[in-house]
Amino acid sequence: MNILMTSAGRRTQLIKYFQQELREKGNIVAVDCNQTAPALYIADKSYIVPRIDDPNYLDKLKDICKDENVKAIISLLDPELSLLATKKEEFKEIGVEVIISESNVIETCFDKYKMFNFLKAHNFKTPKTYIDIANFEKDLKDNEIDFPVFVKPRNGSASLGINKVSNIDELKLLLKHNEELLIQEYMDGQEYGVDVYVDIISQEIISIFLKKKIRMRAGETDKAVSIKNKKLFNLIKEFIEKLGVVGQADIDVFVVDGEFYISEVNPRFGGGCLIAYECGENSPQYIINNLKGIENKPNIGSYEENMYMIRHDVVTMKHKSELIDCKGEN
Repeated sequence: MNILMTSAGRRTQLIKYFQQELREKGNIVAVDCNQTAPALYIADKSYIVPRIDDPNYLDKLKDICKDENVKAIISLLDPELSLLATKKEEFKEIGVEVIISESNVIETCFDKYKMFNFLKAHNFKTPKTYIDIANFEKDLKDNEIDFPVFVKPRNGSASLGINKVSNIDELKLLLKHNEELLIQEYMDGQEYGVDVYVDIISQEIISIFLKKKIRMRAGETDKAVSIKNKKLFNLIKEFIEKLGVVGQADIDVFVVDGEFYISEVNPRFGGGCLIAYECGENSPQYIINNLKGIENKPNIGSYEENMYMIRHDVVTMKHKSELIDCKGEN
């Protein structure tokens, strides 16, 4: 069973986990548009591909799937999820399963204002969010919100383009230069990360893993500790069932005055998924089972608690002659 990881980038450890679960009964094929992407040199097979906005990108992926007898595709980049979600049937026609939620779910997750409206409509607590400064100023005057606030792209990931703003003049200046920004309430509380796996066959929630974030780096969880909380388990289960995610998802949650606020959802493997695997939540095996036609059984909260993840740097050295070229050779 061969699995294709697209936009593989720096996800070296995740690839190793999949290799470990395949136990030499399949290959991990990695692709990226950058020949120095570290994951390319960890995978069993690797290819350089065009950027995802290139008109030939999907054809290149299909060619690789055919050449490498790929069974499934897992994307690790937010913008690519939107593209692949609309092409699931095309890949299914060549025998390839794209492990991804439906397009409407993907778009709700990536549009922060759509997600805000979804959460409010279903009575989940979430940070106040505005796309109209007039509405923000009204709530500011009525003491419904106060500075500081976050200003961030309506569509974005990895904490790119986020600014913490402390006054109205600074806020207006930022919004003047970018109409695609939104205003979000600052959450003065502890942040948690939640990794979820929803079975592709049964559509049941199989795994919910909770981690308390200790330190963030470049928008990803750098240090964290595993925790358990029955109230949060139940909240996430209710939320995911209403949202309709399948496969893997990564959710940011804040706790303020004992109440949980759902902030953002990434319908893919998050950067902090590594701690979940190390604590016993085996999403790579869940995916492999599903691809074999095996339904996973729900097993929520059975992982080890109080385990700390401490991510750190490693170095891979390659001579110029060893770099992978556009033909997948080095």
